[in-house]
Amino acid sequence: MPPTESFHTPPPGAIVHQLVIKPIFDALEPREKLYAHYMARAAWHGSRIIMRQVSMESPDIFDFIMELHHACSGDWNTLVTQCNILPEELEAFLEYAAMFLCNLGNFYATISPKAKDGLEKIIGPLLAVPPFSLGYPSKNAQSAYYPSTELISQQEIAKVSEAMEQHSIGPENTRIRKLFEHGKPVYQLLQASAETGVSDNTPQELADNIFLVKGDHTTELSKVCLALERAKEYAGNSKQAQFLTHYIECFRTGSLEAFQESQKAWVTDVSARVESLIGFIEPYRDPAGIRSEWEAMIGIADPDEASRLKRLVESSTTIIRHLPWAVEGVNDGKGPFEKSLFEAPDFTSVHALAGFKNSTHIVRFITTAIHELLGHGTGKLLSETAPGIYNFDEQNPPISPISGKAVTSHYLPGQTWTSVFGKLAGTVEECRAILVSEYLMDNKKLLGIFGYTDDSEITADDLLYMTYLNIGVDGLQALEHYNFQNHAWGQVHHQAHFSILKHLLQDGGGVIRISHDPANSSLTVHVDRSKIISHGKPALGRYLSRLHIWRCTADVSSCKEFYEPLCAVEARETLQTECSDTRTTDKALTDVL
Repeated sequence: MPPTESFHTPPPGAIVHQLVIKPIFDALEPREKLYAHYMARAAWHGSRIIMRQVSMESPDIFDFIMELHHACSGDWNTLVTQCNILPEELEAFLEYAAMFLCNLGNFYATISPKAKDGLEKIIGPLLAVPPFSLGYPSKNAQSAYYPSTELISQQEIAKVSEAMEQHSIGPENTRIRKLFEHGKPVYQLLQASAETGVSDNTPQELADNIFLVKGDHTTELSKVCLALERAKEYAGNSKQAQFLTHYIECFRTGSLEAFQESQKAWVTDVSARVESLIGFIEPYRDPAGIRSEWEAMIGIADPDEASRLKRLVESSTTIIRHLPWAVEGVNDGKGPFEKSLFEAPDFTSVHALAGFKNSTHIVRFITTAIHELLGHGTGKLLSETAPGIYNFDEQNPPISPISGKAVTSHYLPGQTWTSVFGKLAGTVEECRAILVSEYLMDNKKLLGIFGYTDDSEITADDLLYMTYLNIGVDGLQALEHYNFQNHAWGQVHHQAHFSILKHLLQDGGGVIRISHDPANSSLTVHVDRSKIISHGKPALGRYLSRLHIWRCTADVSSCKEFYEPLCAVEARETLQTECSDTRTTDKALTDVL
């Protein structure tokens, strides 16, 4: 395989895991089981939307895999003789099929190198390259958010976006198709909805040669709405019925206002036995970072882990006082850059993790809990909420812990975090939340909530050490999700992990280092335990404090100037990474950090 193509293929030998849900499902009441069933059906009906958002050929590849499964009645080994193929070719196909089904598309994960290796003899025509990856449409990249045989430029996309803004049409559930009519370009704004007509208050022609076309994904969304109607019959309370009603309206009409109303009801349905997340929510694979992928997750709460998370929330005020921007005596010790009343996101553990001893898994569970509850839950956006009305003392603005001077910027009326920070918003917020979790992992009172102390089998100090090892491993693994040709990150979390590792290497005083073994083509993460508190924690605190204050004060220029260089990957040649117990590369680290 040519080197250019090999970089764009996922590493072989991927491990398949089965997620066990039956014991927790069996504990539900009959009504809850029916509610969970129909919600799960709604989630699955939308799976083809994801495939269509990845690439035009993905739904056909899915059908091919399913038909082949039916043809052999699930006994894949019979294909060796029936199709006259080698066992190795069958193994390659099964690995491809598993990778495809895991990602619901023929591009790997969210930076999306093409899942291709070893399959040319089986389904070659479906795997033609280029394009190698997802990105703005070009000779080497494609994006099904802009489905057309005609290439569309970023300037043309911006032109359509301007027309959308004029008509107050949000981008999350849209795609753009470019056509030519009578030699002139015409742009169709495809809006996801079960209905195919255009409402009276939204003109079909938004601007010159820009048209709104409703009914994108109509078949799938019609099935989603029917399943949600059935789920509504078994809703446990009025709040569930309310957000399901808004879900149905959103998916039926394409109204993002209805989706916003659904979320207002959804967040009040706290401590639900059956949790759900469904809709066009996060812009994972849109190169413009504004069009969202269909997401659907139905989970069942784990009561034991949920009780620990509740205790974490109850301790939140005390814990927030340990963050680097806290000021004693101001706002109950939390400082001026926090809300007076902490509003934790409703976070329920909906996956069974009982019985594990692997400390890496423990670290990930605890850091995820802190990340979601305290990371995303902290922070006050200093704003002019209406003309002349402020949520802070504009005559005596708070002192920035970065500069030691009064802050000089804030959000203006109508501005939001995402509107000001644009494409940076997602990755900076995730980086901030990750840093909160890593910064607090030396807090023994916090770790004690989860049962880890100086006397436990796996001690609190062990978990702190593992946290810093994970920083190194996560930062290196993130390179798998970087597109070296387009110089772009495909997923905000990986971008954040890489920046944190790079920051610690530059500013951590030697708390972490990476060694390279050319003979074995391997990288090893080394953490100096003696420097974790003296050097590592202050370095994380400096990074975290900057992102937090810039976010709170709408200082996008300072944030961009600091953050983007930390995310830059400078390589003189293509970097090849492989998955194993340790991350390996065949280039020295200095070339990429």
